[in-house]
Amino acid sequence: MSKKKKFLLKFRKFLNKFIKMGDEYIQMRLPVEKISKPFEENIRNKIKQTGVNAEIRKATKEDIDSILFMYDRAWHSTTMPFQPIPRSRLLILLKDPNYEILIVKIDSVDSAFAIIYITGEEKEIGVIGVLGVVPEGQRKGLGTILGVACWDYFKEKKVKELRCRVYLDNKASYIFMRRLGFEEFRETDTYKYIYTI
Repeated sequence: MSKKKKFLLKFRKFLNKFIKMGDEYIQMRLPVEKISKPFEENIRNKIKQTGVNAEIRKATKEDIDSILFMYDRAWHSTTMPFQPIPRSRLLILLKDPNYEILIVKIDSVDSAFAIIYITGEEKEIGVIGVLGVVPEGQRKGLGTILGVACWDYFKEKKVKELRCRVYLDNKASYIFMRRLGFEEFRETDTYKYIYTI
């Protein structure tokens, strides 16, 4: 068995374990058809009003240390139980064409990131697997900036639905996702998609 196949099997076991923790999370979705032009323009105008000059880029392997640093800082500032992400997993995700890691830089400092991917039988679902903002960047519009960057990426890929999940006790994240138009839902047994982080 190849190294890659062994890793993927090990990774799948990790995912299955992770999915069983699903009761601690609220599943949310936003059908693309519900994103109206006026709503999108309103969100983009709010970003402009923040005055934050953000640079957004797609991560490369040179960004691994920065992502790990932001991941650690962002998660220790929330009520979520911390689950470290191994460097090796990030390297695999960076090579996978279905995944993208976006980074927001403010004043030459990496301050927020998102791990997103596309799934579904017809690649019709865009998933925000992780969205993290360092503590000093929170409540400044970086999450919204990053959310719009995710939307731009998914729009280019022509997905039909956006999905995410929010930790049950993370009320700020829940409210944030609701403001972006996401609604709660329960997955059916006929189709499962996998969160990887």
